[in-house]
This record gives sequence, C-alpha cells and structure tokens, in this order.
Amino acid sequence: MTDVTEALARIKRGCDELIVEEELIGKLKTGRPLRIKLGLDPTAPDLHLGHTVVINKLRHFQDLGHQIQFLIGDFTGMIGDPTGKNQTRPPLSREQILENAKSYRAQMSKILDAEKTQVMFNSEWSDKLGAEGMIRLASRYTVARLLERDDFSKRYKAGQPISMHELLYPLMQGYDSVAMKADVELGGTDQKFNLLVGRELQKSFGQEQQCILTMPLLEGTDGVEKMSKSLGNYIGIAEPAPEIFGKLMRISDELMWRYMELLSFRDMKSILATKAEVAGGANPREAKFEFAKEIVERFHGKAAAEAAGQDFNARFRDRALPTDIPEQSLKAPPGGLVSTQVLKLAGLVSSASEADRLITQGGVKINGERLSDRKMMFAAGETYLVQVGKLKISRIKIT
Repeated sequence: MTDVTEALARIKRGCDELIVEEELIGKLKTGRPLRIKLGLDPTAPDLHLGHTVVINKLRHFQDLGHQIQFLIGDFTGMIGDPTGKNQTRPPLSREQILENAKSYRAQMSKILDAEKTQVMFNSEWSDKLGAEGMIRLASRYTVARLLERDDFSKRYKAGQPISMHELLYPLMQGYDSVAMKADVELGGTDQKFNLLVGRELQKSFGQEQQCILTMPLLEGTDGVEKMSKSLGNYIGIAEPAPEIFGKLMRISDELMWRYMELLSFRDMKSILATKAEVAGGANPREAKFEFAKEIVERFHGKAAAEAAGQDFNARFRDRALPTDIPEQSLKAPPGGLVSTQVLKLAGLVSSASEADRLITQGGVKINGERLSDRKMMFAAGETYLVQVGKLKISRIKIT
C-alpha cells in the first residue's frame, strides 16, 4: 500500500470536495482495500470526456490497490434523476437501460482494469425491497430534508410539479451505498446531495459512513459551459481518433491545463513542469499535441494515436493553420447563407463589398479550397472552415 500522505495527494488531485478528510485518512491507515463506489444511470449509450473525469478518479483508487465497485443504475435509471434540471427527467425502460449498460461497460474498460472492477446492478437489491421495504426505507428520511436539495427547492418555490417518484431517487441511491457497504462514493458536484443521503442512511443502518469525493464538471471545448452533447461542445470517447485529436488540439491553451489535470494520467509534478516550460517560452502546441495523443491512445490504441497526430500535422501544421481555431454559429434561413453574408456576419470582413473583393482576388478558402464563387451557399446543418487571408480563420456552423 502506498504511503497514506502520498495516496491522499493522488486521491485529492483535481477533486472539488472531500467529505470527511479525517475519516478517509483513518480508513486508509487500516491498510485494507477500500470499497470505492461510483454509480451511473446509463441514460445514453455514449460517454464523453466529461463523464470520464470521475471514472479516471476510480482509476487512481484502483492503482492504489482498492476495490472498484462500478454500479449501473438499472433500477434508479427507471426513476430518472432530475439533478441540475428544473423539471422531471423522463425515466427509461429497463430494455433501454440494459442496452446502454452494455456500451458503458465496454467504454469503462478503456479506463479501468476490467478484471479488477466489480460491475454491479442496483436492481439486485432494489427489486427485492418490495412495497413494505420501500415504506420502511422512506421512514428513515424526511420530506423536509429532501426539499433541501437545490433543484427540488427551486421547483417547490416556483410552484412547479415534483413527482413522488423523484423524491425516492436520492433514497434509492443512498440505499445502494448501504447494500454495497461503500467506504467511499464518488460523483460530480451536482450529485453532492444524493451522496450525503448515502452517508445518512448508512448511519441509520448502523454502518460506518462512507466518505464522499466530488469531482468538478468538466467544461466543454468552448471553455464556458459544462461538456454536453446537446450543447455541441463535447468530445465523445467513441468518436473516431482523428475527430478526438482535432477537437483537443482546438481547445484554448488555458483550458488545456484544466483538461490535463482532470484527464491525463501523467503525475501532477510532470504536468506542472511542462506548464513552467510553456510559461518560460516553450510552444504550448507541443504539450497539447502530446496530451491529445495520450487521450486518443487510451480509447483507440497507440497506432491510431500516432496516425491521428500525423494526419493532424498534414492537414493543419503543414498548411500553417493555428490549432486554436475559434468556432461560431450563424443562423440561416431555409435556403442557407450566401458566402459574402457569412464572411460579414462572422466578422471576417467589414462589409459585403470587401468580401466580394477578397473572393475575386482569391483570398478566401473554404475547407482548405480556394473560393471562387461569390454566390456559394452555406447550407444549414453544415460546418465550414473559413480562412480569409493568412490571419483570419474561423470554424463556422450554419444552424
């Protein structure tokens, strides 16, 4: 077992909050492998890098010799946790959940040692509770405490409906910790309330309370909103290797360090050394390039990572294009937008007449090809790499 101080430093890397640190130190000092719980409701078949932040933390615990309990919420997923939402989230059918769970297990194994990971389903104990068991469980917690949860509180004050089954979700997640006898439970910052319910229920059942480790919600490629498929700022781990590589190379230099801390398996001492080199004048592109290779290799293998890097260099570096290309969206009427309108609305030219002149002079490229048609239409639903001269470039999505 690694020295407790060293282990604690690794466990706390990138975390938002640890409840309670003294308790975790006591658990670590026993020298026994701790039961580390992470529960995910498989509400969608594909994971993105934002999801992997907390799974990476499981990897840290696994490397330290602890028992990983990866819980698939096939029972709770049918309830639907509205965490962070101001309205009820539609529950999924058992069939949908089991199908998504297959994908989760396959993707999870890219990060964790599958042979040393205990995959569990909470229907194993939740189905057995029955009506009497559910009533007895509900008697251990008050409605007043449940309404302290931020999203419930806001909806209650706003007069928005809260279904009874939603109030059961935190209880069922907490009961998972009782059934699993979890020593530590991980989750995103938006899960803190539910994780605390687990602590309280364990105490009620006479168990030693679990420690809680919350991980931050990773910002998407825009560096502003949390990573989300619906916002289009995500990097899916099942996406093609060149796509992952390209998206990582386009994040800002500032965001790169945040991604490295939460996603890289390099030790922090090494990352901080690289950051110091960049601060001293080294090109941040090289650091970003190696980081992109690391992530692609994790999900697609070393050969794919090398090929993606070579492909990226061939398409961008050799043409002297920047790696941090700004992205923007333009709303178009049904027929799309004409090229001169796109250049003006994107701020790449000051007027339509300037756009006309530059196109005529051959100073505009679309997806690497010189634009000659001033009336070219940019179709809705498409994304274009637009370059004006050598200095102005933007990735434009037409919506």
